[in-house]
Amino acid sequence: MDSAALKALQAPLKEQYLAAPEQAMLTLRAESNGVDGIACKLATSKGIIEAGLHPATGGSGAQACSGDMLLEALVACAGVTLQAVATAFGITLTKSHVSAEGDLDFRGTLGVAKDAPVGFSELRLTFDIAADAPPETLAKIIATTERYCVVLQTLHQRPHIAVNSIIA
Repeated sequence: MDSAALKALQAPLKEQYLAAPEQAMLTLRAESNGVDGIACKLATSKGIIEAGLHPATGGSGAQACSGDMLLEALVACAGVTLQAVATAFGITLTKSHVSAEGDLDFRGTLGVAKDAPVGFSELRLTFDIAADAPPETLAKIIATTERYCVVLQTLHQRPHIAVNSIIA
C-alpha cells in the first residue's frame, strides 16, 4: 500500500469521525474462562489461547504468559503503527524491527517481598529501522509512531480502570 492508497482508505473514516465524533468511540472486549489447573482460556479475535503461569512463578512455559502477551501487544501495535506512519510519509522501510523488553521482580507477584512491585518496573521499546530517507525523517517517523501507538499511549497515560465483581 502506498501513501495515496492509505489516505484514500482512511479519508472516509476521518470525515465520518469529524462529523460524528461519537461514532469513533468503540468498546473493545476480551474475556477468559478458567480451566482445570492454574490456567484460563482467552478468546481472541484469532482463536482461543490458553494462558498460564510464567515459569518464574511455577508455570510449565507451555501456556501463554500474560506478561509476554503485554509485550507482544506493545510490539504489535508499535509495528503496525510504524508501518502506517512510514506509508503516510511516503517512505518504504527497508528494515522495520520493533522489540520490547521489560523487567519484572517475581518476588512481588509471589508475595515473598512486600517491597517488590507487582508488575513491570521498566519497559524498553526499541525501533531498529532503515530506509532511503534522511535520519531526521526516520526520527520523525518514530516520534509520530510513538504518538499514535494505542498500546504505548495507554501505558503512558494510565487510564482509569474500574474493577467489577460478580459473585454468585
